[in-house]
Amino acid sequence: MKRITFFRNGSDVDGKLVAVTHSTTLQDVLLDARNKLGIDAQVIYTPQGAILDDVLLIRDEDVFYISAGEPFRKPSSTTASEPATDITKKFIKGHERKMSSGTTSACHSSEWVTLNVGGKIFTTTRSTLTQQDSTSMLARMFGDEKTVTWHSSVDESGAYLIDRSPRYFEPILNYLRHGQLVLDKDINPQGVLEEARFFGLTSLMDSLEEIIEKNQVPDDRTPITRRELVLRLLSTPTNKELRCQGMNFTGANLSKLDLRYINFKYAILKNANLAGANLSYCNFERADLNKTILDSANLLGVKMLCANLEGASLRGCNFEDPAGSRANLEGALMKNVNLEGSQLAGVNLRVATLKNANLQNCDLRGAVLAGADLENCDLSGCDLQEANLRGANLKGAAFELMLNPLHMAQAVR
Repeated sequence: MKRITFFRNGSDVDGKLVAVTHSTTLQDVLLDARNKLGIDAQVIYTPQGAILDDVLLIRDEDVFYISAGEPFRKPSSTTASEPATDITKKFIKGHERKMSSGTTSACHSSEWVTLNVGGKIFTTTRSTLTQQDSTSMLARMFGDEKTVTWHSSVDESGAYLIDRSPRYFEPILNYLRHGQLVLDKDINPQGVLEEARFFGLTSLMDSLEEIIEKNQVPDDRTPITRRELVLRLLSTPTNKELRCQGMNFTGANLSKLDLRYINFKYAILKNANLAGANLSYCNFERADLNKTILDSANLLGVKMLCANLEGASLRGCNFEDPAGSRANLEGALMKNVNLEGSQLAGVNLRVATLKNANLQNCDLRGAVLAGADLENCDLSGCDLQEANLRGANLKGAAFELMLNPLHMAQAVR
């Protein structure tokens, strides 16, 4: 459907809006003009004075002048500086204002809406602005007429005024259109993120924060990734020790790597994944291994003096060195640690804090647990043959299904 505007020949006031469909004929147009303007419509003129003789030449929002047979007369109020298309816009705007109620714009009755964002015009649909996130500001502004709770000011052309950056709004609008975030190389994602926060687009904020994090320039506090460590390993001669003392590996995935003999003293490995890694003879003295995953890791002869292993998972780990080098975890903080099924024969856990730890089915033959805090530990099914428990805190500890009887002298304070 197309809509056109009729004026009397020689005038640009009291125009009439008429709908034209694909089945409308030229005679139908003349009949509509005759009925609406109250004249004997015989000729249809364009704003340039040409005679319209084919309905297929009509375009949407065209303006025509109706004559009863007299020659074309140029409208007196139309000047060279104001083309006829401007007259059309003025008439349509006036017509829409008449049709609208109060301060509510006529855009609410149409699927298409126009936005004036920081002086730049954007045209889109209501469904585009509301389908991705129903709780966003745009969804509240342009939702269903019955549920809309937000009304924005409009400019002189009826476009909704939004005082934000058009440069950063454009990628947001494209995201709402097709659900994919596409940023040009010269667009700062931080600026787009601020706009997403302003409009309350939570689904878009997560993607932008991830992009910003990836684009951040590494500094001294940036955690080292698996790839970076592997490159270090490849560039280090086999006869030299790799020093990672004090480095930050927070959250890194270092699983199944051969990391033997590396110096991790004072290193930060919080939430890192070292499952299945070979960490034999590594030095983790005073390292932060809080909630680190070390399941099934090889820890032969490892040094973990005063290391923080609180909440770490060490299920099925092997600390027992056939060559006789004993792992040293003296003074380690191991609250709530899970050591179920680990080989801990001969390990040094002197004065270590193992409160609430899971030590089920562990091999602790000859282990040194003197002065260790084993309060509420589960030692069910453990082998504690010749283990040194002198001075250990065994309050609330469970010793069910022991493989060997616990000798009294082992637990003397």
